[in-house]
Amino acid sequence: MKLLSSLLLLAATADAHYRFSKLIINGVAEEKEWTSVRQTKNYQDNHGVTDVNSQDIRCFQSRAGSSTATVAAGSKLGFVAMSAVTHFGPVSFYMARVPEGRDINTWDGAGNVWFKVGEISAVPSAGGGLTSGEATWPAYNQKSVEFTVPKSIASGKYLVRVESIALHQAQNVGGAQIYLACGQVEVTGGGNDMPGNLVAFPGAYRSNDPGLLWSYYPVRTSYKAPGPDVWQG
Repeated sequence: MKLLSSLLLLAATADAHYRFSKLIINGVAEEKEWTSVRQTKNYQDNHGVTDVNSQDIRCFQSRAGSSTATVAAGSKLGFVAMSAVTHFGPVSFYMARVPEGRDINTWDGAGNVWFKVGEISAVPSAGGGLTSGEATWPAYNQKSVEFTVPKSIASGKYLVRVESIALHQAQNVGGAQIYLACGQVEVTGGGNDMPGNLVAFPGAYRSNDPGLLWSYYPVRTSYKAPGPDVWQG
């Protein structure tokens, strides 16, 4: 009986994890996994990253890219969560422009090249408190998450990084589970803007950042996701 209970618990835990394996552009998702998204190390078991100082915090990839999607500036761009975002917490989106002369399939995105372009974070309740439910976290239990590509962003090839920070076990340092992936896109019809507030992965977060910790009690009344502010162009 104890063995059966352990197996059921393990299965439930595995089911609760997720991966981001498809891009979705203006509401239309790619048909196959890992088309324009670099295959991640959790492609078989859906586990997350817990060490923000690991190289895995950048793209968590297990192999190089092979295809690039085209997206117009000003369009909706996002990722499909397989099977859904099943842990509460913020979802953030970053982009990094591929340098001229570099191959988007193999460029590793190292250095201060990432800027935040979207965020789905906590929404305080009418009473001002934050809960661990869907009312506070709009991305919770969603099958896809999206942002709007800034209309004024410079055209070119980019890595686009999705990051879902699961806070359900984040009462202590190192407890946050981060589910992430990097897609490959070519932005068309853009402007001339490029952000100046750039960060690196690893490097953008510290393990004791308040945004990587969660308190069930006392009830939190505010929350800010880690990393820079969103650049909107």
